[in-house]
Amino acid sequence: MPLLTLTTDIGQQDYLVGAIKGQFVSTNQSLNIIDITHYLPQENFPHAAYICGNAFKHFPKGTFHIVLLNVFETKDGHFILAEHEGQYIICPDNGILTMIAGRIPQKLVTIPVLNAVTLLETTQIVADAVNAIVNGKGIDEIGTNAFNIVEKIMLKPMIGNDWIEGQILFVDNFENVVINITKAEFEQERKGRNFKIIFKRNETIDRISNNYASVNEGENLAHFNSAGYLELAMNKGNMAGLFGLKSFNEKMYQQGATVQHNWFYQTIRVFFE
Repeated sequence: MPLLTLTTDIGQQDYLVGAIKGQFVSTNQSLNIIDITHYLPQENFPHAAYICGNAFKHFPKGTFHIVLLNVFETKDGHFILAEHEGQYIICPDNGILTMIAGRIPQKLVTIPVLNAVTLLETTQIVADAVNAIVNGKGIDEIGTNAFNIVEKIMLKPMIGNDWIEGQILFVDNFENVVINITKAEFEQERKGRNFKIIFKRNETIDRISNNYASVNEGENLAHFNSAGYLELAMNKGNMAGLFGLKSFNEKMYQQGATVQHNWFYQTIRVFFE
């Protein structure tokens, strides 16, 4: 039974997610559809790429991943179908593919959707493409070679001689804060030195915990999460809300990072000593 994941920015307040699933199983009843999330933020591609990339890698080869993010952002009239590490990713040509994959996949084609006016007309074309692959066609038989696609890259931390500064990738449902600094990057720059994680001007954390239970209730902690990224949290507390921490938004950051005259913070700096 082929697996298909569905990740969107649609939300679940109306009929659309259910209708899209109905299209796919009506086109091929053998599909097993798994939801990743339907609450991708339209204006935060790093957040979306973090969610997709760290979910997709745990699925078996041959899985189809449908990403519907800012579907009508451009009028190019095509989707991208890519083979990446044995899986298939189908998404709009808006840069999210290269952010998820970390590069341009070696094998990709475009699927024309120019005549599709509505979202459901677009997703029916995608469902037909998935059905064709399930029935034995290669992607080069379905679309046309993609020579130029929109490329975007993930946020990278800034690095100095005795510091590294990361941007907030994601704030989860418990208001824990994920930074775009991996454990490998942290240790490479640390070089065995002591450190201080600085946030909200003068708040600091100077040790890495194993998990939330490593500190007392109400205390701040830093640890590396299941995806291998630095995460700041408060045991049974809301780290982001209490300290004014928000997911990084380049436009807001350039404008001074203020919302309704309240300062918030989108970056975290680690000093080594």
